[in-house]
Amino acid sequence: MTRKYLLLLLIGASITLGIMATKTHAALLPTIQTATEPTLEVTSDITLDPAKTYGAIVVKKSGVTIDGKGAWLIGSTKGSPKNFKGTAVTGDGVSRVTLKNLNAKGWETGLRVRKATGWTVEGCNFSDNFHDPDFGWGESGRRGGIVLESVTKSTLRKNKANRVWDACVLVDSDENIIEGNDFSRTSNTCLKLWTACRNTIRGNNLSYGLRISPGEVHARDSTSVLMESGSNDNRLLNNDCTHGGDGIFVRVLNGWCSTGNYFEGNDCSFANNNGIECWAPLNIFVKNKANHCSYGFWMGGSDKTRLIDNEASFNGLASGFHNSPHLPQNGHAGIVFMFGPSSHTLARGNVCVGNNGAGIALIGDLASKGKKWKAYHWVLEQNKLSKNRWGIYAKHADWIVSKGNIYEANCTKNVLLDGDVTRFSESIEPISTTSKPPLGKLTGPRAVMVGSNRKWDASQSLDPAGLPLDFSWDAENGTLRTGTTLNVAFDKVCFHRIGLNVSNGQHTEPLWQDVYALRNVAELGTEGTPDNWSIADFNDRKISDRQTSKAFFQNDSGDHLIGKTALRVLIDPYAGSRAALTYPKNRNANWSLSGKTKLTFWLKAINADVTGWQGGPFIVIHGEGDKLCHIEPQKGRDLMREIDQNEERDGWRRFEIPLQGDERWQRDGELPAMARAISLAFDSWGAPPLRLWMDGLAFE
Repeated sequence: MTRKYLLLLLIGASITLGIMATKTHAALLPTIQTATEPTLEVTSDITLDPAKTYGAIVVKKSGVTIDGKGAWLIGSTKGSPKNFKGTAVTGDGVSRVTLKNLNAKGWETGLRVRKATGWTVEGCNFSDNFHDPDFGWGESGRRGGIVLESVTKSTLRKNKANRVWDACVLVDSDENIIEGNDFSRTSNTCLKLWTACRNTIRGNNLSYGLRISPGEVHARDSTSVLMESGSNDNRLLNNDCTHGGDGIFVRVLNGWCSTGNYFEGNDCSFANNNGIECWAPLNIFVKNKANHCSYGFWMGGSDKTRLIDNEASFNGLASGFHNSPHLPQNGHAGIVFMFGPSSHTLARGNVCVGNNGAGIALIGDLASKGKKWKAYHWVLEQNKLSKNRWGIYAKHADWIVSKGNIYEANCTKNVLLDGDVTRFSESIEPISTTSKPPLGKLTGPRAVMVGSNRKWDASQSLDPAGLPLDFSWDAENGTLRTGTTLNVAFDKVCFHRIGLNVSNGQHTEPLWQDVYALRNVAELGTEGTPDNWSIADFNDRKISDRQTSKAFFQNDSGDHLIGKTALRVLIDPYAGSRAALTYPKNRNANWSLSGKTKLTFWLKAINADVTGWQGGPFIVIHGEGDKLCHIEPQKGRDLMREIDQNEERDGWRRFEIPLQGDERWQRDGELPAMARAISLAFDSWGAPPLRLWMDGLAFE
């Protein structure tokens, strides 16, 4: 095919596009054949010929500019998109590259960049690459439009990626700008962030992240935006996230929370399931829309969340989406916190109108009837709650301040306290529209010794208008205290919550402090002895001489609880099976276990595998010779997943393991009188690097 003829064909296709606006985009793509040219390796600035069809491009040098001038890179023109192979444009280890005005279709992935910084990708079209609307539940690889892995300080602007699996994926990629792109109509996600931090995502079309068949109830976890595995401190501003399976989904499958994210002005309406679904703490949602979904905001497990001036209306209606009715009478909600804790939550100025169920629902643990956890320490202010079944619905909840909420025409009841709700206070007096919330500040220790009287201080809190402030404290004992300071001595070694409300007579600000109450112990290997640890394979209850995984042991003086340091462990590479960490590595200790009843330690862990841990931890106590005593979770229990406090997901958790076993732990083998070493083994379903912190390891 001559250049002249191809150019005329492209012009004709462009004219056709203008006059046949009702046709699908795929039907209007130029009729061009797969290029037979070899892969183009780019080592200097290049401008492509728009009349020519290209194959793959590999960028081999930093600092280059590629101007596609509208040229096409064609991978395949035949077969199902789920079988497309190869990558149109690849950059690995090259930085400061500009890629613009390029089109690519028929590939597994349109653009893949790894280990780079300073890329600019603008005006490119990566539509019609890998696409699988018929895929079931679960993950199917990172592919489709754009995939960035370990890419920093780069910009994606005014690009397209439609009819693909994932339009844009950021993995281990920080401080990037994603703006003005059309990443809509995907079969999995429009935007996926995976351990991606401090990115700015604004003004993008991220709609129709949806994989669903006619008549299907759920959308198989497809979503317009997915955030996973430590994607922290991102800003999502003014994006169109409508018509997704979910609009925005902050998922915590493996226990690694995504925190510090700020969402403002995003429209997540008309989601099949939830407009915004979040299972992680410490995120802020301001002026977002989540209307006409099954639920507007589903916020299970989202402690320390702030919801301000959002819309969550007309959700769960029989005439619209109404999946998973979990509230009484087959009810839904505009905003619901359910199936996960919700300590220290603020909901201010939200509009919840016409929901089939509650405007706002706060629900503690139903299985234990609130004994395991309650919806605790809430402030509900100035919310407009009208034409719902209930304005506020609460069950298994404690210490709730409701003030200045506007109730109109809720058909059953404005406020339904449906059992086990304590310390609920409400004032319907309006809050002045000109007043501003106080600026609360709470200081105090996060780690204290049991029995030691310590102080927490809020005296530096300020009011913008100089109004006097009132303080109300709670330290989990059910008694509220007043004053600018709180003095407490904890009597139990464990995690504790301190809550504080600061009020200027109009608004109330909730604050908190997580506190670990500790006891000094004779530490075994977690205080200044990283060189005396080893790692080995642990199979069939035998610690092998083989070392498939590799571990790096270090002191951590910045994040520790007891003494001056914790032990930080990086297992990389990790073989994917049980890895035993042993101290001392020569197994020459001489610890008497006489009178000892338990093994205790504090643990923090990050496992990036999407399915998380595979049981454990598994404890081995080494006796004389080759005698081993095994202590591990009872059959069917995974005590790496079973946490006592929600905050343990991204904080420290305490293990207290009885040496004789109990209903949670089983012992196999005789407990030695003298222990020569101890091994702690960990096991993941996948094989990502594992990060562990241990402190206070001791026999007590």
